[in-house]
Amino acid sequence: MFWEIAFTTLGGLGLFLFGIQMMASGMQKAAGDRFRRILEVLTNKPVLGVLTGILVTILVQSSSTASVMVVGFANAGLMNLSQAVSVIVGANVGTTITAQLVSFEIWVIALPAIGIGSLLNFFGRRRFQRYIGQTVLGVGLLFLGMTTMSSGMSPLRDLDAFHDLLLHFSNYPILGILAGAVFTALIQSSSAATGVIIALTTQDLIPFSSAVPLILGTNVGTSITAILASVGANVAARRAAAAHVIFNVVGVVLVLIFLAPFTSLIVETAVTVPRQVANTHTAFNVFNTLVFLVFLSYFNRLICYIIPGKDEKVDFGPKYLDSRILKTPAVAIGGAKQELLRMAGIAREMLAEAMQVFLKKDLKKIKHIDQMEELVDGLEKEINVYLSELSQHSMSQQQTKLIGNLMSAANDLERIGDHAENIMQLGEMKTEERLPFSDTALEEITVFSDKVAVMLDKAIAAFENIDKETASQVVLEDNEIDAQEKYLRNEHIERINTKKCYPSAGVIYLDLLSNLERVADHAKNIAELVLEE
Repeated sequence: MFWEIAFTTLGGLGLFLFGIQMMASGMQKAAGDRFRRILEVLTNKPVLGVLTGILVTILVQSSSTASVMVVGFANAGLMNLSQAVSVIVGANVGTTITAQLVSFEIWVIALPAIGIGSLLNFFGRRRFQRYIGQTVLGVGLLFLGMTTMSSGMSPLRDLDAFHDLLLHFSNYPILGILAGAVFTALIQSSSAATGVIIALTTQDLIPFSSAVPLILGTNVGTSITAILASVGANVAARRAAAAHVIFNVVGVVLVLIFLAPFTSLIVETAVTVPRQVANTHTAFNVFNTLVFLVFLSYFNRLICYIIPGKDEKVDFGPKYLDSRILKTPAVAIGGAKQELLRMAGIAREMLAEAMQVFLKKDLKKIKHIDQMEELVDGLEKEINVYLSELSQHSMSQQQTKLIGNLMSAANDLERIGDHAENIMQLGEMKTEERLPFSDTALEEITVFSDKVAVMLDKAIAAFENIDKETASQVVLEDNEIDAQEKYLRNEHIERINTKKCYPSAGVIYLDLLSNLERVADHAKNIAELVLEE
């Protein structure tokens, strides 16, 4: 009987988790994958931040995922502590939607939803139709998983040891909270943990009094993902993770103090225990959110006191582009150039961190590089749109030519960011597949990448100061880079042919050389723009 219960319950949980994942994926794609952009343009208003957190968590169907995204944005400097806290608070409310959904006993829709969703997913002519089909299919799998878990757990009614365990949760709520926290931390999903608890109540295996501590524990356990994401991150990211933990722990403590009136109030909200459990999850997070909104400024100070340090936030989007000065071309061009220099600094940082991923196997840099890549892509579009609007105004022939040069520079910087991302991906592949690189190869890469980095620095400096002498040096150095890349490539191909090099590692080596050489080409393009002025 044990194995039957274990396999059925585990299979049901797998279907439930897969359903959540598929439903979230479909919703994200149907929405145009805008939840990242929503976070990026978040304002400092706490209420708007909470609403944003709710919306994002509904899209990704996981407060853990939303919290990890917040930690990533904080680590990239795209979000300050106040914004991060408000989104995390909202994420805890948003994750209760799944619990509310599965608490209704509408298992009959599981198979029809799977059928309809599959038809839309496989035969939909438009992408939006397929995304909706994927969402509906996910909902069907979610309910099928709940039904499977519920039926699999039904034999537990006859086990005295199980009833004794649940009795301990009623008499000692702390044990229930710990059990809920550990289980949620293990499966990395408070929605799935809540689903399991609701499945237990559906079979009358667990009374409401035992379910409440478990539900409270799921809210504590879900914060473990944010903690793991913040390990080795900067101050802002660690503060965001700490805020998530403290928010949930303090909320649980407050509810424990008023546990009797809290449970009495929840009992009145629904007739069935599954609905009461879902309402407990929602009420806890809504209550917690309201409390923290009132004391948000004090909460932020507490977090800063616990984790001291400087919280640096990088403004996402254009900083120096002002549409009000378009009628003054000289000033507007100056603003566009400042934005380009800002973009150049980000691209340069991307290249440096990508090489750290490759040479030092520092995979923690990957999230930051991905964030900067999005930032660089966005800036390139904003700058070109701004310059296109500026070109519609009356200006001199020299200014018109300068606008064209600035557009070209924006394109080159965006391409440098792309190559940096490629290098990061090569480093990730090298580390994950444990591809061997000799000391000679690593030394060659280090020397070559350093030359390219110096060349890029010179190109940026020449662009900033209109230094034609430095720009001329960059153009000459590109010939040296091309010659060295050709030499290293031939030498490495010889090592591959003589079987002195592992073939897969050799391919990575050659791809890296190619990307670095292309970075140098774009640096030369920027220098040539200076020479044309």
